[in-house]
Amino acid sequence: MARVRLDNVTKRYEDIVAVDDMNLEIEDGEFVCLVGPSGCGKSTTMETIAGLTKPTAGSVRIGDTDVTSLPPKDRGVAMVFQNIALFPHMDVYDNISFGLRLRDYERSEIDRRVDRASDIVQLEGMLDRMPDELSGGQQQRVAIARAIVRNPDVFLMDEPLANLDAKLRVHMRTELQRLHKELDTTIIYVTHDQAEAMTMSDRIAVINDGRLQQIAPPLTCYNEPANRFVAGFIGSPSMNFVDGELAAGGLATEHFDLAFDVDGLSAAPGDAVTLGVRPEDIYPASDADSATSPSAAVEATTDVLEPMGDEIFVYLTLGEGDGQTMTSEEAAAASNQLLMSVPPDSPIGEDDRLSVVLDRSKVHLFAASGEAIAHGVAAPSATADAPDASAETAQAGAGTEADSGGTSHE
Repeated sequence: MARVRLDNVTKRYEDIVAVDDMNLEIEDGEFVCLVGPSGCGKSTTMETIAGLTKPTAGSVRIGDTDVTSLPPKDRGVAMVFQNIALFPHMDVYDNISFGLRLRDYERSEIDRRVDRASDIVQLEGMLDRMPDELSGGQQQRVAIARAIVRNPDVFLMDEPLANLDAKLRVHMRTELQRLHKELDTTIIYVTHDQAEAMTMSDRIAVINDGRLQQIAPPLTCYNEPANRFVAGFIGSPSMNFVDGELAAGGLATEHFDLAFDVDGLSAAPGDAVTLGVRPEDIYPASDADSATSPSAAVEATTDVLEPMGDEIFVYLTLGEGDGQTMTSEEAAAASNQLLMSVPPDSPIGEDDRLSVVLDRSKVHLFAASGEAIAHGVAAPSATADAPDASAETAQAGAGTEADSGGTSHE
């Protein structure tokens, strides 16, 4: 295993900057996922570490060695990519063992490693088949096995499970975690699948426009996103965003006000602030006691319901609405739309008038620049001149409101 470090790495293609001044350090034995939208630079970052792409500026170190100018074969890495590269004239055994045979390993050791790798990726009984006799998923498993047998210092994996069926993909996630634990090998993994990133990695590196936005454990990226981009990218469905203006006692938006204690925030009254709240942190007012710190009731109309089995996604229109049906991403971003998740046995129906509350302890505040300024806010004191203070008072008779502290970023 080995530590991987990128120092001020930049990669330009004429007038396009694919990686922009990237500083990234991955510890020995760590499993790090690079995530981000298509074209964000995560695969280019991976190729730069692998030696397939030479950086325009900056350096790459693996262990104590500066490998910036070294070819891939001298870097101690094994690569698995979504685009499979198998030798069509070799059977599965020969494809898996090719690198070992080049290095003159003994046949007994080659057999042992190939048998172990084929067991991990479920290729038993297929070692004598040719690549054109395999499905796309089976070919991808051969490529993973070919990397496993080398026992490299660093595994580089670029969407390696994309061609597998859903059930096998879940199995392979588990097997990759077991492999990582057994070998204690550094793994750098590129994926679009948030389930893969959240379940497998020690840390997630979120990239956008070639720049590193945040690198942190999965739950930290989810619960304490560094900025609005990370907040919107991590989590499915996306976080709801509502633009507003900070007031002396909370946040005023176009369709509702949210009262909270503004002391200690890095923003001042009058500043433009975006409120972020995840679907699971919005509740029907009848279930307000499920929230740690419920806000005043917000009136809405249900639009579309999406039963998901273990939950129902409810699209809410604030105010009158325009009657247009939106996708989940559009609904989460629209100023008069909120997406809420409720239990599967909820009696909520389409076109229902509904009062909902937000859990203040779970909301996020973002400055106009996009940087996070708070993760969770506290209920206002009884004397606070809050934007929705009258509504808070009116709701007090219907349920008990819990005060809950929040964390803020200075």
